[in-house]
Amino acid sequence: MKKLMLGLFAILSLGYGVNAQSIVDAEDGTNPNDFYQTGIVVGKRAMPYPYLRESDVVWKMLVWRKIDFNESFNQFFYFPVDQDKNTQGRISLVNLIINAAKNGSFEVYEDDDMKVPQDLEKAIAGLNGQRKTTEYGEEDEFGDVEEKEVISPDPFDAGSVKTAMLKECWYIDKQDTRQKVRIVGLAFSYRKNMVRAGQEEETQAESFWIPMNHMTVRQVLVNANAFDENNDVAERSYDDVFIQRYFDSYITRKSNKFNRRIDEYLTGEDAIVQSQMIEEELFNIESDMWEY
Repeated sequence: MKKLMLGLFAILSLGYGVNAQSIVDAEDGTNPNDFYQTGIVVGKRAMPYPYLRESDVVWKMLVWRKIDFNESFNQFFYFPVDQDKNTQGRISLVNLIINAAKNGSFEVYEDDDMKVPQDLEKAIAGLNGQRKTTEYGEEDEFGDVEEKEVISPDPFDAGSVKTAMLKECWYIDKQDTRQKVRIVGLAFSYRKNMVRAGQEEETQAESFWIPMNHMTVRQVLVNANAFDENNDVAERSYDDVFIQRYFDSYITRKSNKFNRRIDEYLTGEDAIVQSQMIEEELFNIESDMWEY
């Protein structure tokens, strides 16, 4: 019995020694921050949506909503703002999308209809604003310097983006009589400077739209993890965030005969109440199907 216990102790000690060597003690060429064996998956693939036939969609409603990055729950979309600093391997949603668009990873569109692709170079240039600057000429023989006001590009700043806009399609699949949703488009709303009538002013601008229902976009989202406030090792990608609807938002419009947003006919508390009523309508549609 004593020999058996000694044997087990030796095996456990050997196992601990091997484990300690490969996990606790960092070796040459490894990241000094890693104290355990990382299981990084390279080239993750987005899982395709289930096949859906047009004849199986018995009800559909288009809904537009906004995600406010100022809300505490949504701030993981916004930070880190400056990608040149130590970001612990994280990237904000805005920088992720803009960088991928610049690299030509997917097509972009001018509006939320997303029918005609927009020229990529034009779309990226359209993100920039304008600023008035002063150019100085050479000094003349009298010591005077000519000053001239010119309009210069004001480069796009990812930190100016505080809102994401979503276009969603809510529908009921008759195969399982369940209400489902697909996010079909995304754009950003931000402030930028423009020069109009010789005056510099700050305006609300809208970026190009990207097709969230396309695998080219989802492939970009699935390879970037969104920060989890409660767990640094959580591997929840931006694709997971949107599919699992891990965000706070409010409705700004639903498909209607006037094709108008809520803020075009209501303001203040009335607009908020209308947004909540549409949310409640969506919530009740599935349950109302089963009422007799």
